[in-house]
Amino acid sequence: MAAEEHGTTAGEYIGHHLTHLRSHEQTSVADFSVINYDTLFWSILLGIVGLYVMWRVAKAVTSGVPGRLQAAVEILLEMVDNQAKAIVHNAHSRKFVGPLALTVFIWIFLMNSMDFLPLDVIPRVWAAIYGAAGHDPHHAYMRVVPTADLSATLGMSIAVLLICLFYNIKIKGLAGWGHELISAPFGSAKITGNPLSWLLFLLMSVANFAMQMVEFFAKTLSHGMRLFGNMYAGELVFMLIALMGAAGFGSATGITLWLGHVIAGTAWAIFHILIVLLQAFIFMMLTLVYVGQAHDAH
Repeated sequence: MAAEEHGTTAGEYIGHHLTHLRSHEQTSVADFSVINYDTLFWSILLGIVGLYVMWRVAKAVTSGVPGRLQAAVEILLEMVDNQAKAIVHNAHSRKFVGPLALTVFIWIFLMNSMDFLPLDVIPRVWAAIYGAAGHDPHHAYMRVVPTADLSATLGMSIAVLLICLFYNIKIKGLAGWGHELISAPFGSAKITGNPLSWLLFLLMSVANFAMQMVEFFAKTLSHGMRLFGNMYAGELVFMLIALMGAAGFGSATGITLWLGHVIAGTAWAIFHILIVLLQAFIFMMLTLVYVGQAHDAH
């Protein structure tokens, strides 16, 4: 809903657009009982759309002159396949990792692209539906960019972590991975008859294991936070630009702000195309890199 229609302040307008349609109010910084229904709905819907488009392209593929959509998919597929071959050297693993990377890229690109929709369109439609159901439309919350929700991006990065753990065990064996956890990155002391060697081995093992846990945690957190931070900031900038157009035409200042709204909105939307593509590419590449590292022995 637009700020000028309901007399809300700029802070209230932004706060409304940054509030999720959720199961209940969050009671702490990390409240895992909260379910953001809008994030689930749009991410699942866009995942289905992406799968459907790829299925239609695969069904209609031709060996002759390809159409524009088929050509675009073939270029994307070749790019992802080349990156997978360069990072993941196990040919058997690439049969799963390659399609995974392609799915990640397309899915995140579609979710990021929701930021290009006019800011108030879907929230207004939802407010009308919510109001028609007998509820207060002022409390109709709807966020349409799933990747601007930290729970979604961290969920994807945790899924990548689980895949990495799976390949660590599959490629190196449980014993081999266990040995790596206590022998890298600082190395391991050799055990001799000297009791001090046992103490040194224990200290080195604890230090190595602690560093391994820090590495897994840091990679997972940064993987999800990077995508969330960029998309959240982009969403917030669109809201600030939208507020410039709410001044109206009653004064020279209002007209100037409206013109600034059009110019800044156009410029940011064009620049945001690069951000949307780049963030999808970065998340895909980090997925390949982390899975590739799971195949490498220290």
